[in-house]
Amino acid sequence: MVYCLTICGNLLVIFLVSYSRNLHSPMYFLLTQLTISDILTTSGIVPNMLHIMLNNGSSMSVSGCITQFFFFSYPECAECLLLTVMSYDRYLAICKPLNYHSIMTCMLCLKYIIISWLISLLAVLITIPPISQLSFCQTSNVIDHFFCDFDPILELSCSDTFVVRLLCTSVASLFVVFPFVLIVISYSHIIHTVLQIQSNNQRGKAFSTCGSHLAVVSIFYGTLFTIYLTPVKGKSTVTHKILSLMYCVATPLINPAIYCLKNKDVKIALRKFIQNLPCVSNTSSNPVNINKLEQEVR
Repeated sequence: MVYCLTICGNLLVIFLVSYSRNLHSPMYFLLTQLTISDILTTSGIVPNMLHIMLNNGSSMSVSGCITQFFFFSYPECAECLLLTVMSYDRYLAICKPLNYHSIMTCMLCLKYIIISWLISLLAVLITIPPISQLSFCQTSNVIDHFFCDFDPILELSCSDTFVVRLLCTSVASLFVVFPFVLIVISYSHIIHTVLQIQSNNQRGKAFSTCGSHLAVVSIFYGTLFTIYLTPVKGKSTVTHKILSLMYCVATPLINPAIYCLKNKDVKIALRKFIQNLPCVSNTSSNPVNINKLEQEVR
């Protein structure tokens, strides 16, 4: 049920952005890319996780395990870069509102989206070949996890994983930590600008436009840093699973709700779509026809 709600909620956001002309802006185009990333992340993990739960365990080849790690890490890395672009978009909208439309054009937004996905693919292609070249022991081949994550894969290897860990840490610091630093810098400027606004209404509107994005960033990076930046030896396996479940299953489910419930434009587009449905429009048109008949009779 959670997986179906996740897919339907993210597809609904994509449909509303393409359906409503009021949502044809860089902010919502970036939002659709974020929902695509969430769909890819949860679709690469949850179906196999359900298969494992129903069969009380399952087997997977080494190549299949590394493939699952690829389809997990690729959208996760893309989401880091997309959240960074979204924070830059909010920075321009609040700190430089007069120059926003001249700087953040649809063509520039499209370039940022393409670059984010290509750079993410490059980052994953750098880390996957060294992992695939490791030798894995036949005696210990059980992953105590619900998907093939980075640490569980390396724990099964008989080879020395120091070089692989060093390489992946370097790539993660470049494509995950550095974007987070840019997000913090952007929001420090945004908060400084908003606090200088004298009107309480305008200040509330400025915070509401960034509140949903800031909530998603906090949940995503909070769980991500807790899992991958804490020492492996002092980490509980149960805690690792719960936190992985947060950003693999819970975050893709929560993101559409956060953006839809916090955003007035999305709610207006959803209301217009519901009103234009044939069943709703027919029921709403019946009272009008009855009133016309009553006027003609009178």
